Amino acid sequence: MGSFSWWHWLIVLLVVVLVFGTKKLGNIGSDLGKAVKGFKQGMKEANEDSAGDDQEPKAKITGQTIDVDAKKEKNETNA
Repeated sequence: MGSFSWWHWLIVLLVVVLVFGTKKLGNIGSDLGKAVKGFKQGMKEANEDSAGDDQEPKAKITGQTIDVDAKKEKNETNA
């Protein structure tokens, strides 16, 4: 009683095709396929980027720090 028989699903499919038409349903399916493909590609790129984070950083950090506030105070006291 909870699920429909295959006859009910066939009638629902026929009504959907009649309402939307086969061309529009094809376009919707194509757009949905492109969206899923783009999502999978984005997830793959994100995983590759996060896997690269465990390795050495791409840019070397020299360890030099510039303390702008200290230079500013020094200039104010000399003026």
